[in-house]
Amino acid sequence: MTPDLIVLADTVHTLSKGADGKRPVQAVAVNGGVIAAVGSRADAHDWRRSGTEVVDLGEATLTPGLVDCHIHPVFGLDLTIGVDLSAAVGLEDVRALLKAESERTNDGGWLRGWGLNPNAFGTEPLHRSVIDDVAGGRPAMIRLFDGHSALANSRALEIAGVDGRRDFTQAAEVVCDAGGTPTGLLLEAAAMELVQRYIPQESFAERKVRLGRLLQDFARSGLTGGHVMDHGDETAALLNALEADGGLPLRLRTAPWCMPATGEAEWEQLAASIGTGGQRWSIEAIKLFVDGTIDNGTAWLYEPDLYGQSTASFWPRPEEYTAAVHFFAARGIPTATHAIGDAGVEHVLNAFGSLPRSVRSRHQETVHRIEHIETVPDALVERFKDAGVVASMQPTHCTHYSLADHSDNWSTRLGPERADRAWRCRDLRDAGIVLGIGSDWPIAPYEPLPILADAQLRRRSGHPAQEPIAPAQALTALQALEGYTSHAAKAAGLWDVSGTIDVGKRADFTVFDLDPLTTAPDELAASSVLGTFVDGEVQFMLDRL
Repeated sequence: MTPDLIVLADTVHTLSKGADGKRPVQAVAVNGGVIAAVGSRADAHDWRRSGTEVVDLGEATLTPGLVDCHIHPVFGLDLTIGVDLSAAVGLEDVRALLKAESERTNDGGWLRGWGLNPNAFGTEPLHRSVIDDVAGGRPAMIRLFDGHSALANSRALEIAGVDGRRDFTQAAEVVCDAGGTPTGLLLEAAAMELVQRYIPQESFAERKVRLGRLLQDFARSGLTGGHVMDHGDETAALLNALEADGGLPLRLRTAPWCMPATGEAEWEQLAASIGTGGQRWSIEAIKLFVDGTIDNGTAWLYEPDLYGQSTASFWPRPEEYTAAVHFFAARGIPTATHAIGDAGVEHVLNAFGSLPRSVRSRHQETVHRIEHIETVPDALVERFKDAGVVASMQPTHCTHYSLADHSDNWSTRLGPERADRAWRCRDLRDAGIVLGIGSDWPIAPYEPLPILADAQLRRRSGHPAQEPIAPAQALTALQALEGYTSHAAKAAGLWDVSGTIDVGKRADFTVFDLDPLTTAPDELAASSVLGTFVDGEVQFMLDRL
């Protein structure tokens, strides 16, 4: 063995099966981007050859590279334009932030905002009047935090010619008052696109710069990879352009959308894209939606929410969703389905449970996932294993947007019984289900250390006075870290090449200042990531090392 690189650290968590009882690992040798050996510091002395680079991390902790199992970096460019409204806790905050943004960008163009939490409206309905008078006559469109809804003002609706209800081929809605006049609230992509198409777009060069900075920030937060839950022609063009300019600082696994009102011709085109990509990115799965969100009344629940909403599938004919997943599963193509409500999750489980035995046996290694899984009864938790699907969840959806006393919008819509079934991370793990963890950026912040902490605390890290939400669903420190490493690899069908520090696997590592398995969660959330490696190459490293 002639390693290119040897990495030394006082603490190395390999997350390898059977690692317990073995002598501690403190050295990892890398050759050609692949792990060539693991052992002690004394072993490393024997491995070293002329030309071998040695990086000694000292007291830092080395783990397999962290992978966010659900992000939207390119789609997120559109969702994060304008003023960030995520910190607004009341209508006055919203109006003040929008007014300041309007004055700052007083060019007569569109007023934009994003990240608006409907809890800021309290019991007031979301209505265009909230932003009409602060926009100064300008058209305005604000994205709500869930990414599935937006609020347009009167001028924006006028420009777009939206003056009443519309019919869509998917579950979407232009919300109108009793007289049929639009309130400004637009639910789901098809409705938002009615206005979005009139907003001037950034140039490709501008978007490339923004995406490059974002991906660098991802790497500096500790991420060495991400499962991108969208893909379009622009995605490929942007990622190829960034690779041509010097490469990507992390691996990206993308998934184009399969939408209602499509058929086998469109599905064949999606299937043909699988496996295409660049050096560190590729299309590896298909993304589907079976419902929307609880917050805006477009989830799919067994029983209506408090307002009589969330009663239908995103696919007007749910059996067509089933046909789509059968199509991809029969070809060994992984899928990831957005399913938030109990009825939606059950339909996905039914769809995969009904796969012919021949398909299951022929494509045993193909991984199918359910994303989000916000409220489900015991019976559905128990069915995951039989249906052969894994779970992908975002702990900060729980800790950032709901409250233990059920006074938030999400919990109020559901009522106490269903809200008590919130984000059942621990129950799924205890049932033996693979559980990948992520952020769903830009819906929630992408920094993994606070997410690791929130998964254990079931409250927002750094807020010790906050009461935990369904504390029995807390993950252990090891389970949380596995959600970003070994279980992330399993959720992507990459267990043979990544997820642990073992010989033959990719040399992707994250370097922690503090040990994520022994540090108190609040302290971990406030600590630093010191560096990352991808393919054995340093993507960033803090100067203090």
